[in-house]
Amino acid sequence: MELDKDEMKKVSNRLKRAQGQLAAVVRMVDEGGDCADLVMQLSAVSKALDRAGFAIIASGMKQCLTDDENGPADVQKLEKLFLSLT
Repeated sequence: MELDKDEMKKVSNRLKRAQGQLAAVVRMVDEGGDCADLVMQLSAVSKALDRAGFAIIASGMKQCLTDDENGPADVQKLEKLFLSLT
């Protein structure tokens, strides 16, 4: 299954922003940053990654459910992927 390129571009941008946030967290750790600020930034990175994962799965679900060419959607596989993010 090939995912929608426009939707994956948005996901890629989201992941790049999360990568930047994570780099900032690493710098904060290396420089002895404030604990509360570190936790808040780490939480933001985690949420960004979760949202990217959900967007990928949602795109896959949408495509699988509307793509008659590849046969019926593998619902168990999609469910397992979705649950792996929770």
